[in-house]
Amino acid sequence: MPATKPPRRTLTALAALPLLVLAGCGYGSQAKDDGGVDIAAGAEKIDGLDSVRIGYFGNVTHATALVGKQKGLFQKELGATEAKYAVFNAGPSEIEALNSGSIDIGWIGPSPAINGYAKSDGKNLRIIGGSASGGVKLVVNPEKIKSSKDVKGKRIATPQLGNTQDVAFLNWVAEQGWKVDAQSGKGDVTVVRSDNKVTPDAFKSGSVDGAWVPEPTASKLVAQGGKVLLDESTLWPDEKFVITNIIVSQKFLDEHPKAVEAVLKASVDTNEWIEANPDEAKAAANEQLAQDTGKALPADVLDPAWKSIRLTDDPLAATLEAQAGHAVKAGLLEQPDLNGIYDLTLLNKVLKAKGEPAVDDAGLGAQ
Repeated sequence: MPATKPPRRTLTALAALPLLVLAGCGYGSQAKDDGGVDIAAGAEKIDGLDSVRIGYFGNVTHATALVGKQKGLFQKELGATEAKYAVFNAGPSEIEALNSGSIDIGWIGPSPAINGYAKSDGKNLRIIGGSASGGVKLVVNPEKIKSSKDVKGKRIATPQLGNTQDVAFLNWVAEQGWKVDAQSGKGDVTVVRSDNKVTPDAFKSGSVDGAWVPEPTASKLVAQGGKVLLDESTLWPDEKFVITNIIVSQKFLDEHPKAVEAVLKASVDTNEWIEANPDEAKAAANEQLAQDTGKALPADVLDPAWKSIRLTDDPLAATLEAQAGHAVKAGLLEQPDLNGIYDLTLLNKVLKAKGEPAVDDAGLGAQ
């Protein structure tokens, strides 16, 4: 650890974890239900609730949820209210679960959060905290692409049409002065929408020349001989941009603020614990992801993947607004009204109790 401790709202992660299908705001289809950990004897229920249902993805950018679950930190704060979990590999399916009441709180990427909020006219969810920044890279075949200008004319994979990494790549392409039809992916660069679980095979076979992907997929490609041409964090102020948020059903937030506050406190405590116990956190995350996905990541993927992720309590709201603007610019999203998407009241209450500064909602908070 450095001699000068950074603000705990932004923590440099020191261990890595296995993936389910996609990172950050990846997409897929199924959710896996899981039971909670043992409840301490004598504990009391919060708000009279039997359970709080928490959704997350089994991948590197959802480290807070993974470690918090594995170490029982969510259950500790919820007392006799059982922490129940659902593991998703799809942003849209997690939003659907939130809207239907199948989960109450979830870790999710910015694009599905924006889309879910916009499509419901701002009625179904709130972003209540941050979780992770960074962890997205453009990895290329070094025999075919030696500099940024060589990307022109090549085939580059992104996880899915309109997902966070797809939008970021299209925005970068436009900044190079190149033209690509967002829907078809055809133009000066061919954008190949490829599920992260198959992108390494596509890269290995040569059917794509590179990929703009989240961790740990990026490090898997490097392990196959790929080269990091660009780390997306270098494109953002202070090298920070949101890759994972914490969202909640608006109904659940209104009816059970004590339970929401408990989960947020557990999230903040988990990030603090990860910073203080990097080796144990790495092992815990890997163990949880092995349970969730059936396979742990090897060290040559695990270590570099984790090093590129920053865990953060700050939702980095200004970067979410910028990402929405990039999607609009690409023609993938009509200009959304994001006013009210954030409610950071409970998070700032938790941070204040710990002597930490408040986080900002970039003017997009609930009125």
